[in-house]
Amino acid sequence: MAKEANLIVTFDPSHQESALKEIEALLKEVKEKADVIKADEGVAEVHVKDAKKAVLGLAGLAKKNLDKFPHTLHWIPIEKWTKSSVEEMQKVIKTYEKGIGQNEKWKMDLKVRKVKTKPDEIKLIMKLTEGVNRPKVDLENPEKIIKVEIIGNKAGLALLGKNELLNIAKMKR
Repeated sequence: MAKEANLIVTFDPSHQESALKEIEALLKEVKEKADVIKADEGVAEVHVKDAKKAVLGLAGLAKKNLDKFPHTLHWIPIEKWTKSSVEEMQKVIKTYEKGIGQNEKWKMDLKVRKVKTKPDEIKLIMKLTEGVNRPKVDLENPEKIIKVEIIGNKAGLALLGKNELLNIAKMKR
């Protein structure tokens, strides 16, 4: 059976080859073997043994030396792939509700790539979060993040702790 990506890494599309070398080298540094399944238009779909653990390790590296990340921008663990239809995504997102405590602050983070017509992201987030019955939404400082990465007709989803996402672009600011 073919391996499925469980990590999305974004990069500057004009430096794809350098970015792929960077991905492999950095993952090796945190003792993960990178299996790049697909890479184009600034998005690499990668399979590693433990994506969340890898991202935590990479965050540690980034804090010590941001220069190790000249080409990559975001490192995003993915738990589940589904079709990018609202209904299919809602089914998966509903299962994430139990991973968010009643008193935990949370938000949804949505990114849409490679689609013919960009949806209204605010409306889409409202639709996707309809089934999440947790009162404490916090867009600035959430404890949990429902991550939705739409790439064409498929969507990668994950429920992440705030430290399980790595945004190099933001760290460089």
